[in-house]
Amino acid sequence: MAGRLLAGTPPDFRFCSAQTSPAQPSPARPSPLRPAGSAHAWARPEAPLRSGRSRRQRKGGGAATMNRLGRRANETLIEMALSADGEECNGPETISTAGSEIPSSSEIDKRHQSKDSIFFRDGVRRIDFVLSYVDDLNKEWEKKLERRKEFESNLQKAGLELETEDKKESEDGKIFFVKIHAPWEVLITYAEVLNIKVPIRENDIPPMVENPLDCVLFPLRLPEKVMHPEPDYFTAPFSKDKQELYLINDESTFFSPSMRNRIVNYILTRCPYGTEEGKKKFGIKRLLNNGTYTAAYPLHDCQYWKKASDPNCDSERYTLYMEWARFLRFYKEQPLDLIRKYYGEKIGIYFAWLGFYTEMLFLAAVVGLICFLYGLFTMDENMSSKEICDPAIGGEIIMCPLCDRDCEYWRLNTTCESSQYSHLFDNVATLFFAIFMGIWVTLFLEFWKRRQARLKYEWDLVDFEEEQQQLQLRPEYEAKCTQKKKNPVTQEMEPYLPLTSQAVRFCISGATVLFWVSLIIASMIAVIVYRLAVYAAFASLMENTQTLQPISGLLTPQLATSVTASCLNFVIIMVLNFFYERIAIWITDMEIPRTHMEYENRLTMKMFLFQFVNYYSSCFYVAFFKGKFVGYPGAYTYMFNRWRNEECDPAGCLIELTTQLTIVMAGKQIWGNIQEAIVPWICNWWGRRKARNNPENLYSRWEQDHDLQTFGALGLFYEYLEMVIQFGFITLFVASFPLAPLLALMNNILEIRVDSWKLTTQFRRPVAAKAHSIGVWQEILNGMAILSVVTNAFIVAFTSDMIPRLVYYYAYSESEDSPMSGYINNSLSVFQISDFRPRNEPKENPENFVICRYRDYRYPPGHERKYLHTMQFWHILAAKLAFIIIMEHVVFIVKFFVAWMIPDVPADVKAKIKREKYLTQKILHEYELEKLKERLCQGDKRATEKEFIATEGRMELSRAI
Repeated sequence: MAGRLLAGTPPDFRFCSAQTSPAQPSPARPSPLRPAGSAHAWARPEAPLRSGRSRRQRKGGGAATMNRLGRRANETLIEMALSADGEECNGPETISTAGSEIPSSSEIDKRHQSKDSIFFRDGVRRIDFVLSYVDDLNKEWEKKLERRKEFESNLQKAGLELETEDKKESEDGKIFFVKIHAPWEVLITYAEVLNIKVPIRENDIPPMVENPLDCVLFPLRLPEKVMHPEPDYFTAPFSKDKQELYLINDESTFFSPSMRNRIVNYILTRCPYGTEEGKKKFGIKRLLNNGTYTAAYPLHDCQYWKKASDPNCDSERYTLYMEWARFLRFYKEQPLDLIRKYYGEKIGIYFAWLGFYTEMLFLAAVVGLICFLYGLFTMDENMSSKEICDPAIGGEIIMCPLCDRDCEYWRLNTTCESSQYSHLFDNVATLFFAIFMGIWVTLFLEFWKRRQARLKYEWDLVDFEEEQQQLQLRPEYEAKCTQKKKNPVTQEMEPYLPLTSQAVRFCISGATVLFWVSLIIASMIAVIVYRLAVYAAFASLMENTQTLQPISGLLTPQLATSVTASCLNFVIIMVLNFFYERIAIWITDMEIPRTHMEYENRLTMKMFLFQFVNYYSSCFYVAFFKGKFVGYPGAYTYMFNRWRNEECDPAGCLIELTTQLTIVMAGKQIWGNIQEAIVPWICNWWGRRKARNNPENLYSRWEQDHDLQTFGALGLFYEYLEMVIQFGFITLFVASFPLAPLLALMNNILEIRVDSWKLTTQFRRPVAAKAHSIGVWQEILNGMAILSVVTNAFIVAFTSDMIPRLVYYYAYSESEDSPMSGYINNSLSVFQISDFRPRNEPKENPENFVICRYRDYRYPPGHERKYLHTMQFWHILAAKLAFIIIMEHVVFIVKFFVAWMIPDVPADVKAKIKREKYLTQKILHEYELEKLKERLCQGDKRATEKEFIATEGRMELSRAI
């Protein structure tokens, strides 16, 4: 009949005579949309129901449960709780098992049940969430008891089923565990509220053409059942009234464990537990904060090192550990679909982004390594280093003292080794690599958009933004905002924060952030003062200590000062981070953001602003300020009129920037891995030290997970922040250190396995959450990509010696055979020692030097413009500014052209999205026609022929569009 309707055949209303009469129930028939023989959990025809009841029986037998769930079909938790306030409650409701096929707890011998189980004692109902508490007899014991009693009673009114494990059953004899199960009726109610998408038909679009490189990449592949644990389906938002549309064969496995714990967590965060101080209190988060409960978490499905003994358990945690979380699998691709299925889309999208970022780093690392090798192989051909190291040239050039009074005159060839190492990073390849990285970062961001668009479709996140708008406000916002106003869109009363209160909170927040940023700048100035103060001490120590003479050529006073200052700066960075993280969370909580997305975005911007200034301020100082405002020997400039500003090495400041970048970047990565891997492992080992001596059958699944670390709501936030800071190091200052992408690549290969290992083995299972993108981090990466073009242009122009060498090569060289010979002598100005001020003049001049040299372009003594800048200085400055403008415009034009050429959404993904939307509309219209036919057969007078024709016409129009 449906085919005739689609073909446009006029409807024949006599089909009712061939159907069951209205007085008789219609016989059950399989849905034509359900493919036969599918072995998938969504549609598994051969799998028996756990409870032994059919879906239709459960739907009928669940009427009493639905009556308890709410008076209206669409009534949700908050409405149910409010409507139940006026009803009598004689304490926590007990789930009755009389007359059902679920055995009562008294019929089960707990000692014969496996403790490593994810089911209730009956072995049928799955544990979707666990609450734990300690029944300590302190002054708030009665208040906590009353809160728990009310909270658990309200959970049962909402339809959840609870089962409590007495503390005598726990390993330490102190902790109670409350196990929570969400029955089918609760799941379908909140699946509709949360707009969860479920399968309606298998995907009929042919897969992409096989990549010819698949045979080469075969060693990197994982087994198909690991990479794609589920078939590809077209999906649609769940609706209780249209269950026949969906591929439902087994209610116990229709909703995955991650969906189930997401639904239960939604209920827990909004369930009320009483009234205190005249305000209605609700939410598990408040109960955790005030100590009523000690933990709330979903269970892992098995132990990570072995499969579960229960054949009904998929042992996905074990699969993730064996195929993903072990370091020996570092060369394998990530099972992103399995990660998403087990942990949820939010964690899945993070590992997808991290993996894609690591893949793209491979290209940058290879090009950076080639540039470094170019500098290494041409080191002996560098004319500047040759002249500095030549005793007849560099050995005869006497340099002015680098500090006042205590420092002595020194010969240029003492910096021979440092000038050679500087060439490794300061060469022609530096310019090429800076331009390459400007284009690479654009390719990375654009191709990630395409990858993200594909994941959005594959993971049913295309309409996620609309879902976010339908979800309720943050529970904390609802609890703290007592005033209400009418929403102009929904015309419903909802809480709001007055404008005056918002202004006061934002002022306090802004002042706090400004104070901490000022504190960072103050600490950076303190490190600069340290550099200025200890340089003279290092110079004197190395001059007078015989044991340091063999390494004096390599470890110069400048390098020793730079290394120690970098280490000190790194320690200060870590200390400030420790305190600011807590301050940022506190002030964000104080602002009372309206939604979870607002909360994360505000916290992200505060933390990133602080981390940006904290990590990059020292690099900005070395790159753009050190050696730029020194003055000259007769008129040095001073900080606070006391400490003389630092000078760069005769070979340039780039090697010092490289040192600073390497120490901070490598130190952060090492410390981060210690924090992420070793600290949780030690904490878990310490917490389980007693349980290890007990038999495994006495150490239950919920106790094992209870002893693990908590992966908090901000767990992914810190992972993103760590990677984005690293992204800044390899883009903002990459012109000074071509090996930075290689270091980042090696770190990220380890980072993926460390993150997966700790998440799979050391942390409780996080509550599944949805996310369609990496959020505000995408905008931060875009901003850093644009800023990196500017910073690298300035580094090449003002920090490296490339532009002065090019100006000398083309305009001031006097030798055609060797154009760069004489460059060192040309770049050093002459100062007459008798012109020293008493404050600057060295205490000793044993060799009675008359003149000394310094790094600048100024007229010599005796010239009419004595010690003023020469014309060559202005030529070089003009060349630097011209280079910055040209490089920025070239790179930006290429960036925008590449971004324009690469579409954000692949063509095949667009086709699949259109196909799914069309199919969903078609199936819904077919369903409406079927329902209308039933109404006509049952003699519903309201179902007219015109209505039937209108419905058919709407379906035809939709298909045509």
